[in-house]
Amino acid sequence: MIQNKIVESSFRDPSGFLFMEEGRLLRQVNPVYADDYDFLMGSGLYEKLVENKLMVPHREISGHPGCTQPVYKVIEPETIEFISYPYEWSFSQLKDAALTTLMIQKIALEHGMTLKDSSAYNLQFRNGTPVFIDTLSFEIYHEGTPWAAYGQFCQHFLAPLALMSYTDIRLNQLLKIHLDGIPLDLAGRLLPFKTRLRFSLLMHIHLHAKARKKYEHKGSASKTVRIKRSNLFALIDVLISAVKKLEPGKRDTEWGKYYSFTNYSDSSFSHKRELLEGFLKQTGTRTLWDLGANSGEFTQVAAQSGIDCIAFDIDPVAVETYYNHIKQEKITNVLPLIMDLTNPSPSTGWNNEERLSFSQRPRPDTILALALVHHLAISNNLPLARIAEFLSGLCQNLIIEFVPKTDSQVRKLLESRKDVFPGYDEENFGKEFSAFFTIIAKERIRDSERILYLMKKNR
Repeated sequence: MIQNKIVESSFRDPSGFLFMEEGRLLRQVNPVYADDYDFLMGSGLYEKLVENKLMVPHREISGHPGCTQPVYKVIEPETIEFISYPYEWSFSQLKDAALTTLMIQKIALEHGMTLKDSSAYNLQFRNGTPVFIDTLSFEIYHEGTPWAAYGQFCQHFLAPLALMSYTDIRLNQLLKIHLDGIPLDLAGRLLPFKTRLRFSLLMHIHLHAKARKKYEHKGSASKTVRIKRSNLFALIDVLISAVKKLEPGKRDTEWGKYYSFTNYSDSSFSHKRELLEGFLKQTGTRTLWDLGANSGEFTQVAAQSGIDCIAFDIDPVAVETYYNHIKQEKITNVLPLIMDLTNPSPSTGWNNEERLSFSQRPRPDTILALALVHHLAISNNLPLARIAEFLSGLCQNLIIEFVPKTDSQVRKLLESRKDVFPGYDEENFGKEFSAFFTIIAKERIRDSERILYLMKKNR
């Protein structure tokens, strides 16, 4: 295999790897995985998971394009256009991914297989729900063997969910540092004492961490442990119950109830929606990122037009609210994600290439930036020219709202600090953005001082 075509997130697995061939995403199955692959495909497990929309389907490719080393099969999995990561998910997104993993493990055991790893990175969101993407994560189950991926499940799912529930909902950000899950001893120290009174958390986090420490210098204790299949099913049921009982920690955030305190009138809201609908039709947008989406009020305008949307917001409560809304309403073309635009997700992992940065992922046709610029410019001291340059690197079309200093929300921002932003005005906004974009249209929003712009990136 030509090395620079291998997808960097998959090079560690001896069973095979993902690679790009003429714009197609393919997966090589190595000879060492042949028996497990054949069992997966012949046992009915693959069909069951795909039928229940728990795993992405694939097709086998005749011949071995691009392969220069021993290969058993080459398969082409269904592509997930936008890859997101656990530290960008809300509490309920991580919870749903955890329950999907446990359901898959349970079905695998019923078909004589088991998950050899339970990384949160093995799941992605497709059509609003989590789906398993790693075909080579299954191996033949041998009676009496423990679940090798149990510890990884606790680190990737149970520990961060418990921390988000009992300590602080923002603590999934620890997954950005600990790419193989939050160490259980660290989780145990951060969790309050009352979690020791919850049997599931006591067993699977606190005592689990102590057991690991005990055996870390003696080799794995699992080598001598024999566990009946029925006990493995019981373990999965206990973990499912533990995850289901966890709820997001209660926390009032600055933007969690933004639309309850906005200065928009009903007329302003209605007019803003009308303008947005018109601008979207004018651009012919198919994919859109809403930056600073909050709970998705205006993302929905695009989604209802059939546009595939990703709704980014810094506030975990806002993202949690929007995710629960799209679940309830069965909205399939929106993915809400947590993102701090002043400190977006970086490239991480081996050689800083295993996990893609925010800006390395597939770009949208259009960026929506409503009620955002004043937060970047005033709250974070970012010059308008820098904001314009940043946005021009992400899209071809930009729908952006300018909120002047006379607006009550901007005045609120300036109450607690000195106004050192002489260049923050409508004229300078147009000048700085015109260096990167052509202004196609601009409209003042009814009953407000805010202006909505449609821009196209300069060539």
